[in-house]
Amino acid sequence: MNEVLVVGGTAGGVCAAVAAAHGGAAVTLVADGRHLGGMMSGGLGYTDVGDVRALGGLAARFRQSIAEHYRVPVGRYAGPEPHVAEAIFVSWLEQAGVEVVLDASVAQVRREGTWVTEVVLSDGTVASPAVVIDATYEGDVLALAGATTRIGRESRSSHGEQLAGRREIRPGRHSMPWGVDPFDDGGTPIAQLSPRPMVEVGEGDGEVMSYGYRLCLTRAADRVEITEPEGYDPAYWEVARRAIARLGERPAGWFLGLEENLPGGKCDANSLGPTSLSVLDGTARGWAEATPLEREHIRAHHERHARSFLWFLRHDPTVPRSVRQEIARWGYAADEFADTAHLPHQLYVREARRLVGETVLTEQDLRAGAVPADTVALGSYHLDIREVQRSWVTAWEHPDPEHHVVNEGYLSVAVPIYGIGYSSLLPRREELSNVLAAVCVSASHVAFSSIRMEPQYQMLGEAAGTAAALALRTDRRLHDLDVTALQEHLRSHGAVLAPPP
Repeated sequence: MNEVLVVGGTAGGVCAAVAAAHGGAAVTLVADGRHLGGMMSGGLGYTDVGDVRALGGLAARFRQSIAEHYRVPVGRYAGPEPHVAEAIFVSWLEQAGVEVVLDASVAQVRREGTWVTEVVLSDGTVASPAVVIDATYEGDVLALAGATTRIGRESRSSHGEQLAGRREIRPGRHSMPWGVDPFDDGGTPIAQLSPRPMVEVGEGDGEVMSYGYRLCLTRAADRVEITEPEGYDPAYWEVARRAIARLGERPAGWFLGLEENLPGGKCDANSLGPTSLSVLDGTARGWAEATPLEREHIRAHHERHARSFLWFLRHDPTVPRSVRQEIARWGYAADEFADTAHLPHQLYVREARRLVGETVLTEQDLRAGAVPADTVALGSYHLDIREVQRSWVTAWEHPDPEHHVVNEGYLSVAVPIYGIGYSSLLPRREELSNVLAAVCVSASHVAFSSIRMEPQYQMLGEAAGTAAALALRTDRRLHDLDVTALQEHLRSHGAVLAPPP
């Protein structure tokens, strides 16, 4: 194996590998599936960017590559078709001379003191890299190597954050209408409710943002028809029936978006209304620490949810006729995800583990637009916490209490451009010496809700790969790297490290 081992075929992983190779290192990229690009090639075609002035380096180059492919001005499309995104990433890796290993994951990490000496892959291959970059959505390498990590929401008192912890129940597009009964006739909670009771407002509970699939749909003549999923259970969608009864007439786009927002007349179907492609029953919480088999069970649950939601909207008689008729005009894009039955190859893991490293970015840092001295990338997208769980509350009315289904956790708060420091990519000095985080960086749950956008992952990956190559070239440990030299190298490749005036 080579000098730098990048684990994770995400967009951040691709950029880390390419940057390290451009820096003169011999690089191996290990991906646990057959595809590269993570969400950027796995359904998230319409990419949330934030302030485009904060984009630089490979993230900006990716936008340029999209424009060149479609022969349009830069920014004409917020993202390419999924197969085009993957083709761009593959070409980058080939041009950079990165060795790519597919269908492999990390089974074990061996270390001596704070130094990772060997990484054992699932096929038994043993790598002995000088630097390891964790670019997985889950932070698997960080955890296996013994870095301190955190999963889920902290309390407001943990970092003094106003927006941390369990949220108040508020009305909104992502909220349940008041009056949806959570119980069946026998008093048992209906499907799609979390089995765990909600904690008090502001308390931490370890819950994570919901996961789901972003679907690539089209109205093209060659579309793949939506069919009834095996084992479809109409009772699973009782919560949606009750919500629709309270909401009244809504257009089809209110449930899925259904805008032709990708080239080729394709749609990146998003999670919108109170029942959506996002799964709110709490199963995402177990993903980060699950075994591969357990993750497959969770993934399959999310797949059933996505496919059955489309079937429900198309065929259930309680869905407004206009919605059923409009959904009938859509199907899966025939030229996308053919080897996974046209469902994206990547589950949208919005958050899993987060590093607790040398520096922890918090809500206060982002809302203040802080730009630390060791900034290696900028962020700008708003704090974007998607729904976390679906539960119920009790209203103590006379003469009998009333119970109401609630969606909890959604939050959207604008922030200015802010900086992400190199120290946020580093595990604690006393824990690990030769490992960097490119995706699961050191941040609170609230701060991570902005950092988690794919363009930020691209820029963080580039920073991590550049740092790895620079450390090898100058014979420095990662924690002792000349950050000024790192920043100069990033700027020379187009990075933007200060907000525009």
